[in-house]
Amino acid sequence: MKPTQWDERYATQEYQYGTEANDFLRSRAEQLTLGKCLCLAEGEGRNAVYLAQLGHQVTAVDASGVGLRKAEQLARQRGITITTQVADLGEYAIDAESWDSIISIYCHVDGAIRPELHRKVVAGLRPGGKLILEAYRPEQLSYGTGGPPTLEKLMSLKQLQHELQGLKMLYAEELEREVLEGQLHTGIGAIVQIVAEKP
Repeated sequence: MKPTQWDERYATQEYQYGTEANDFLRSRAEQLTLGKCLCLAEGEGRNAVYLAQLGHQVTAVDASGVGLRKAEQLARQRGITITTQVADLGEYAIDAESWDSIISIYCHVDGAIRPELHRKVVAGLRPGGKLILEAYRPEQLSYGTGGPPTLEKLMSLKQLQHELQGLKMLYAEELEREVLEGQLHTGIGAIVQIVAEKP
């Protein structure tokens, strides 16, 4: 793949979003069944490494090879291994019923490809498998504390409930919360959070 804007962003010593897992993921990780776990738009690997430390077999997917090399480095530092795949999520194949959990933390893809990606997420979970998702809502544009600056990449709960049909919502909320993750998520944000299960 050709270099991306994310390669540029991640080409630093520092981890742009820090090295600790997302707060919402940490608060819900005990709901996941240990097994095969797919982390979407995983960047520098903080969430993938955390889940591998818990015992999951983690595959981290991102468009940035630079970010994923940092993910592998973080995994080595913590004495665990993860699998990484450089891929465009618009073209990435998620095999049907092949994952015990799928993690989508600030996976802000183009609005044109998101419904199809979410359809593949639903199909890709095994029965009993769970999705954990946190993302910025359209209202985030007025906060300026992180996330994409374009409306089409932001997500409302209503959109997500439609795109994730086939999953049972165990928890689904829109809220404002403080997100302090490295240099790029830096304050109160307009958030949507979901925990969903494949029946």
